[in-house]
Amino acid sequence: MKNRDKLVEDNLGLVHSCCQKFKNRGIEYDDLFSSGCMGLIKAIDNFNPDYGLQLSTYAVPVILGEIKQLFRNGGAVKVSRSLKELSMKINKTSNDFQLKHNRPPTVGELAKILETTKEKINEALNATRLPLSLTTDDEDDIKELDLPCDDEVEMLTEKLALKQVISQLDTTDKKIIELRYYKHQTQTQTAKILNMTQVQVSRREKKILMFMRQKLSV
Repeated sequence: MKNRDKLVEDNLGLVHSCCQKFKNRGIEYDDLFSSGCMGLIKAIDNFNPDYGLQLSTYAVPVILGEIKQLFRNGGAVKVSRSLKELSMKINKTSNDFQLKHNRPPTVGELAKILETTKEKINEALNATRLPLSLTTDDEDDIKELDLPCDDEVEMLTEKLALKQVISQLDTTDKKIIELRYYKHQTQTQTAKILNMTQVQVSRREKKILMFMRQKLSV
């Protein structure tokens, strides 16, 4: 793979293309572009070319996800770079911890793992988990917040990204996902087909979903 800076430079047009979908929605274009670039970097850092997809196909839903997060955060909220970076570390650490211990970590455990204080953990969580407002004040009028809708292209790219993540699973895990979410089998039915117990399927399914959520959110 080319070096990171070159890949970012070569794919800035993709960021601009994604940003066009959100123009004139109440957030400055520069802010849209900055969020899109963050998504592009995440996609580049986590892209694996061995699974038969182009970088652009994988990157689009990640870029769009970052831009949508800007809308969810109200657009005007400014979070320091250090808090953003800590929030990203918290997200990854939480997912890894859940996969290993089958439960979410406490604030104290996160602080210990990341070698910081509980106060910093809480500050990062509060700064990046803001509620979505369905209305926005425009002088004396109150208007509905116009969040852009997914179109067919975006839905396709998200499906392709999901396909890439599934391709990283081992044979048994792929079969569990196929039976549970594509053939709509119950955990008991899935267990019988795979010669497992229902409890084994349940535990393994949780770990699979955590892994997939981690891969799709980065």
